[in-house]
This record gives sequence, structure tokens and C-alpha cells, in this order.
Amino acid sequence: MAPMLALKPHLSVEDYLAGERDCEIRHEYGAGEAYAMAGASDRHGLLAMALGAELLPYARKKRCQLFMADMKVRIDEKGDSFFYYPDLLLSCDPDDRESAYYRRRPCLVVEIASPSTFRIDRREKLFAYRTLPSLREYVLVHQDTPQIEVFRYPEDEHDIYTEGTFRLECLDMELSVESVYADVRELSV
Repeated sequence: MAPMLALKPHLSVEDYLAGERDCEIRHEYGAGEAYAMAGASDRHGLLAMALGAELLPYARKKRCQLFMADMKVRIDEKGDSFFYYPDLLLSCDPDDRESAYYRRRPCLVVEIASPSTFRIDRREKLFAYRTLPSLREYVLVHQDTPQIEVFRYPEDEHDIYTEGTFRLECLDMELSVESVYADVRELSV
């Protein structure tokens, strides 16, 4: 007789959220399973901080909430729930405040992609985020090369920037690739 495989218990959304409040390690969640997140590099932190610093004055002006790394985005799709921790999350909907721990209706999501996270950021998260009706832009900032990808919705446009400026419609602003990479000297444009 073949040995039985041990089944992983299904983790409820409520248990996941309760665990995240008390845990020192962050976990993303997908359809009943939690996945521990790895730590970030100095480049990752510098890029996220540079972009956050550029966005914050515009977010305040539009009365939006800008979160860096610790706010989850919740996606409910086909009977399953998913929670991700984007590097930056911008919510401009005043009704998007049902939880102190997640947002459901961001207009902008930013991920800083490293070689180890690129496939997840470029595939899984791209497809998950695009299901959010509120999402206007998903920005993928490459950590190891000066390249910024902007996915725009509902137009379904995709632009790649390696120099010059790029526009974020959600905040009605333009940023330069150079300013995002300014603190990462070996990658400065």
C-alpha cells in the first residue's frame, strides 16, 4: 500500500490576518496557504524609498493614502482570497478603509523586482493585480538594471522606461527614471 501524503490544513482568512498581526515575519496568502517573505536588499530599500519620497507630496495633495511595504492588498477572485504586500500601495478611495491591515481598491501598486522575485512579480502578481477594478497602474521597478515597466489599466498598455520620464495617471504626475535610481549609484542613469 502506498503511503498517504499529509495534507496541509487550509488556513482561513481570519486566522491568516490574526497571525500576521502577532508575527514578526510577514507572509503573503493565497487560497488558504501562507508563504513567508524573504528580506530585502539595500538596493530594494533605496529604490522603494526614492519612489515613495517622490509620490508622497502628490498623494497628500490628492488626499490619497500611500503605504510602503507593510500594507497588504486583498484580492478576492473566484471564491478565493489572496493577500500581497506590495512595496508601495496607493489608495485614493475614501471608502477603502474597512481594515487597518489591508486595502481592496488601490489605484497604484509598485513592486521592486529582484532576480528571485521577478517571475512572481511579472506573472502571478501582474495577473492578480489586474483583476482589481480600481487599479490604474502597476509599476515594476527592476532592482538590478535601470528599467521601469508601467502597466496601465483599463487601457491594457505596457511601457518600458530606461531613461527620461514616465507618467503616473493615478497621481497626475511625471517622474524621471534618474530620480528613482539616484541613490543606487552603480545603476544611476
